[in-house]
Amino acid sequence: MKTSDFDFDLPASLIALRPARPRDAARLLVVDPLGGMEDRVFSDLPGLLRPGDALVFNDTRVIPARLAGRRIRGGDAAAVEATLHRRLRSDRWSAFMRPGKRLRAGDRIEFGALGATILDKGEGGEVVLAFDLAGGDLDRAIENHGATPLPPYIAAQRAEDERDRSDYQTVYAKAPGSVAAPTAGLHFTPELLARLAARGVSSHFLTLHVGAGTFLPVKSEALEGHRMHAEWGEVPAAAADALNAARAAGGRIVCVGTTSLRLLESATDAAGVIRPFTGETAIFIAPGYVFRAADGLITNFHLPRSTLFMLVSALAGLETMRAAYAHAIGAGYRFYSYGDASLLWRAG
Repeated sequence: MKTSDFDFDLPASLIALRPARPRDAARLLVVDPLGGMEDRVFSDLPGLLRPGDALVFNDTRVIPARLAGRRIRGGDAAAVEATLHRRLRSDRWSAFMRPGKRLRAGDRIEFGALGATILDKGEGGEVVLAFDLAGGDLDRAIENHGATPLPPYIAAQRAEDERDRSDYQTVYAKAPGSVAAPTAGLHFTPELLARLAARGVSSHFLTLHVGAGTFLPVKSEALEGHRMHAEWGEVPAAAADALNAARAAGGRIVCVGTTSLRLLESATDAAGVIRPFTGETAIFIAPGYVFRAADGLITNFHLPRSTLFMLVSALAGLETMRAAYAHAIGAGYRFYSYGDASLLWRAG
């Protein structure tokens, strides 16, 4: 398939710059490839699921991964900005830096009192930073010096502020390490989670640390030419066992966000058994992919020509998703990270 198959026109006015308040007041488009579409509100979710269904959440926590600093080379200095992308060691991160053309290995970078050295430089402004601190000391320094790494389509419209520190974080975030939020989870509140539990819907938590590569465009004309950035994830044994038991009892597995779905599919074998998993995944899900674990997906509305729109098209069908997005645009749904949500059921 071609990348252009996943293109559509989106009015800029539909890009959400702030989330709905309260969180579960966002709109929810229910899409069933066999049953059509229905406009709902996110707080309606318990009534859209059945007792015995299982929700799968990504409990990663967003870190303030955007760092403003100076590149030091001899007596020369220049302003730079780094967005941490993926942790490599206790003292090393892969990062996207701008402006990146003049950066080179050996350059010193000062992020306030936090210093680093560029060890390597790759394509597209990606570098390897070796920090002067490591482990918890580095984590605390990043927390003190960093800013919330808002997605580029929001950052281009307004500056990050203190509200984003809480808005761009799920209420169940636990494991620090992401530079982008698993945004489908932003719609959940403690009260909604309690109502789901009372309904008999179980909740299970995995961890996938989302990298800045999630925002990179697909540059190849054919899908086969695209390569995903690797991201680290973990599926605990207890979660794998509970999800296998829920499915054996007739429950449906519904992933909250594309990150949860990608990790769960990475951990599931060809027989459909979910296994404990720890490591990196670079799984790329597009039409033609045979799903092993997920029956449904809760997700926001994604960019044209993005790997995320390709993923939802693989789940529910490309024509179904084209129709769903046309409906969402016509009905004024809000798009992207702070936007509204959809509940998609798997085709077939």
